[in-house]
This record gives sequence, structure tokens and C-alpha cells, in this order.
Amino acid sequence: MGASRGVPVDEVLGLVEAALRDAGLSARSVVELATVDTKAAEPGILGAAERLGVPVVTYSAGELARVDVPNPSAAPLAAVGTPSVAEAAALARGGELLVPKRTSSAHPARATCAVVRRTGGGPGA
Repeated sequence: MGASRGVPVDEVLGLVEAALRDAGLSARSVVELATVDTKAAEPGILGAAERLGVPVVTYSAGELARVDVPNPSAAPLAAVGTPSVAEAAALARGGELLVPKRTSSAHPARATCAVVRRTGGGPGA
């Protein structure tokens, strides 16, 4: 998950649910929400994780910057110091990228997510 400051829980949750639906998955298959450590206390991400019943896992910008992603961007690089948050956080512990980075439908969009399926477990968003 990537998020702008103050993103509402419903925007984050709606984005996760839409990405999962498009991949043919249920919200029950989510095992964690992963993001950059500077977003660890973001209420929208925490609230979405609570509603999904999963933990929030965080990585430093340096850790995320070392993850090879298909869709790097200048926006998160300028904001938090890594060219990817959503895809890099999803891929940080390996797995198959099922849903590449996508943005919420809000205008302006304040959340991004990617979905990964890890070997031996369910997907992570």
C-alpha cells in the first residue's frame, strides 16, 4: 500500500477490494498490508488493516528501493525516498505479482496498491 497523508479508510479498503475482485480473489485471502515505514501510523492504512483483520508490515525506504518493480515512479521517490511503495512492499518477501500498482478511484487518488501471491500462502496486498 502506498498512501497520501490523511487518506480515508474507505478509500484504502475500496482500492484493496477492487484489486482483489479484479484478480478473482476474496478479501479473506489477504494476509497483510505492507507499506513504507513512514506510513506505519497512517490511519487509513491502519483502519483498513483492522477491518480486514490483518497486520500492517512496514519496510524502510532503503529496503523498498532495492526491490525490482515493473512500474517505478518519481512521485514516491520524491515523497518517501523510494521509486515504489505499493509494488515494492508487496514484492519485498517475494512472490508473483498478480495485480500491478493501481490507484484508487478517488479524485485525486490518495492510495495505491499491488497484490502479490506468495508461495505457500495467500496473497498479500
